[in-house]
Amino acid sequence: MANNRPEIIDASVRGKKPAYREKKYFSSPKNKRTTKTSKPKFPVSISFLGGLNEVGKNMTLYEYKNDMFLVDCGLSFPDQDMPGVDLVIPDFTYVERNADKIKGVVITHGHEDHIGALAYLLKIVNIPVYATRLTIGLIQGKLKEHGILNKSNLNIVKPGDRISLGEFEVELIHVNHSIPDAVALAIRCEAGTIVHTGDFKIDTNPIDGDMIDIARFAEIGKEGVLCMLSDSTNAERPGYTESESKVGESFEMLFRRAGNRRLIVATFASNIHRVQQIIDVAQSLGRKVALSGRSLENVVAIGAELGYLKVPDGLLVNIDMINRYPADKMVIITTGSQGEPMSALARMAFSDHRKVAVGPNDYVIISATPIPGNEKTVSKVVNELLKLGAEVVYEKMYDVHVSGHACREELKLMISIVKPKYFIPVHGEQKHIMKHAQLAESVGMSSKNIIIADNGRVVEMTDKEIKISGTVPAGRVFVDGYGVGDVGSVVLRDRKHLAQDGLIVVVATIDGYSGEILSGPDVVSRGFVYVRESEELIDDARRLAQNILEDCAYNNVREWSVIKTKIRDEVSHLMYERTKRSPMILPVIMELHE
Repeated sequence: MANNRPEIIDASVRGKKPAYREKKYFSSPKNKRTTKTSKPKFPVSISFLGGLNEVGKNMTLYEYKNDMFLVDCGLSFPDQDMPGVDLVIPDFTYVERNADKIKGVVITHGHEDHIGALAYLLKIVNIPVYATRLTIGLIQGKLKEHGILNKSNLNIVKPGDRISLGEFEVELIHVNHSIPDAVALAIRCEAGTIVHTGDFKIDTNPIDGDMIDIARFAEIGKEGVLCMLSDSTNAERPGYTESESKVGESFEMLFRRAGNRRLIVATFASNIHRVQQIIDVAQSLGRKVALSGRSLENVVAIGAELGYLKVPDGLLVNIDMINRYPADKMVIITTGSQGEPMSALARMAFSDHRKVAVGPNDYVIISATPIPGNEKTVSKVVNELLKLGAEVVYEKMYDVHVSGHACREELKLMISIVKPKYFIPVHGEQKHIMKHAQLAESVGMSSKNIIIADNGRVVEMTDKEIKISGTVPAGRVFVDGYGVGDVGSVVLRDRKHLAQDGLIVVVATIDGYSGEILSGPDVVSRGFVYVRESEELIDDARRLAQNILEDCAYNNVREWSVIKTKIRDEVSHLMYERTKRSPMILPVIMELHE
């Protein structure tokens, strides 16, 4: 684990520019801007580059006069209709186009959907990054992997700090979430104050004892808020989100219920509070803890080094050592709570994990709720674990997971406290955003003052009106291995075509002068039909291709594109007529000149 741990760089040791720094670059309270000092001459605009009508890929650009700054830079994970794609990141075209105007990027917290694309952004525009201490630690690890850590300008900030970004002043406000050091933002300019909540919930009994700063939200509300952008993830869920501390109570009960069996707990790698509770209960019951999953190891290492995670000496053991301890003395914390095919838990379920073999003596707890769209993959993993004889506990059975996002009553409370003139629900699918808009109306906001935006939309506002004023580039960029953006819609279409119907390759060699067939045509099938059981069909395709080539030679047709198109069309028609399937047809024609 130590080898994977990103180091916290100390400038005094290295003698170089530090990877992050704490310095006094904040505006003083004396110079604090207020909305009352001057009448705005310009509107403030918000461009949504990601995070709307989706869960993930959060990125928002604020603009006033000639100054811009970004909030968050996250990624999303590919859907099932994106074969081969590893990650999805925002389109940075508009950011690159305005690089000279952008004063920095402020990160609300350290989840992948808020920091995961930052390394890709900084390779294009090297702008200052502002985030809290834990978030900077997590960002630092990612930048190190991409080889740009020493080139980056990372700045540690904390709740209560005010950052001067050209025409903007950004105040950080502490909020509760499923990761420590999460903040909301109060964004001030001459046009007014905008509150950007980030991901939040109201936890009256948080694990770290640091409750959301409701009082500061109320104070800002009294000062006057032009607009609020608020987390919509749980807008469909009634009531209040349970406290994270409730999960700890469930863990203690379930750990005792496990008896002499080995415990395997799957959770999000970034949920440090959840990991802390697992560690605490394990220690109280005399169990050792092992980690499985590279992302989990990195987060635990960073969290422990920065003091956000308290791990007693000797409690953690290497995953290679787990078989040296009795089952009743071991807890394995693993990634894969969403059923990801290559995750540690999935590999355990399908007996493909090099270190952990699951059997009847295992008690598995999945401490997470499936993200929309992941239900089937999670269910598949659960079924495979059950087949191996393990007992599996998941969210619906016991209180082994609570959300990090506010439910309906908390969302209504936030709107009522902040009292924004305008409201824009963000961070969620369309159904979440629409429900949040309805909640705002239920607490007295006029529908005229509520904007339902979308990725690529620009919302412009003054104290007189709010409107959608235009569009900016805001598509999806696919990351496949080392390739960024080289997989587009055409490539994905071809991959899906290949996956659904397979491939037929028609290969022939012709004389470059006469057009006479020198060899072939040969027909090769991949993922379409088994050749040995479809010899007649393949022979018919071969004869059809031969007839086309001979006809082209007879009519003195020498254009490769014409020959290939004719073969492709005719063979495709034959295959559909005989099989009602449409495989991809790939003609390969080689010319030989003697």
